[in-house]
Amino acid sequence: MNLQDWKMLATLYETENITLAAHQLFLSQPTLTARIQKLENHYGISLILRKRRGIMFTPEGEELAQHARRMLLEQRKMEEKLSNMREEVRGTLRVGVSNFFAANKMPKLLMLFKEKYPDVECQVVTGWSSDMHRLLLNHDVHISFIKGNYAWKEKKALLYEEEICVASPWEFTWEELPKLPRVDYYTDEHMRILLDDWWHQNYIEQPNITIHVNQVETCKEMVTHGLGYAIVANLVVRPHPELFIKPITESSGEPLRRQTWMYYQEDTLQMNIVRAFVDFVQTLDVKAL
Repeated sequence: MNLQDWKMLATLYETENITLAAHQLFLSQPTLTARIQKLENHYGISLILRKRRGIMFTPEGEELAQHARRMLLEQRKMEEKLSNMREEVRGTLRVGVSNFFAANKMPKLLMLFKEKYPDVECQVVTGWSSDMHRLLLNHDVHISFIKGNYAWKEKKALLYEEEICVASPWEFTWEELPKLPRVDYYTDEHMRILLDDWWHQNYIEQPNITIHVNQVETCKEMVTHGLGYAIVANLVVRPHPELFIKPITESSGEPLRRQTWMYYQEDTLQMNIVRAFVDFVQTLDVKAL
């Protein structure tokens, strides 16, 4: 097998779909199918089984796919090591970014970083904080920007804290909150537990959720158009002074806060590009970006 075979198997294993894998590899579906058959003939085994939707790997195919993933990781490490042997800050930085950070902080952060280091390329993956944590654990990214505290024995740096608040298009009292229409949104498990615990500590009734959306940005738009209130981190609604905003507090009276961190592995600091990026981020007031 060669590098292209490793990429093909790893992509197939990730997508479990020939059409999607061919699209990601910039190949036609017949070309990809022919390459699979060539590997099967070479090893004298069946690599995949076709299902009604997508594919599944045979035990032999899965073993080969896992080998391909390991070889790609080793290849990437070697390329990074060779790149790092030069003194310049150049190469490709792989970053995982939680959704809100990706939309509201990352564009300006990357612009400023590339102004200082123009020879750097950045590969950015976005998603829920839990997904970005998993990418870091799997060594798929060098650095992840994550909301909340996740199990992590390596390095992390606190970037900022923000208060959790109720944002409403109309004035409200705490007592009437359960009866008011609420716009809810999909969020990671840590934030969901935080909000649910606060609600059940303060109210017997269930919240009157009338709209449920996938993203906090969509939720904010619903609130600004008068469709209900939402419980969000205050940076989400900071650009909207027309909203009525009240911070929520813990039983101690302290504001309920959520933290945003930069997670990374200490050994990656041996790479010029990672060390330069970590140092650069820590010179910024990220919350003010």
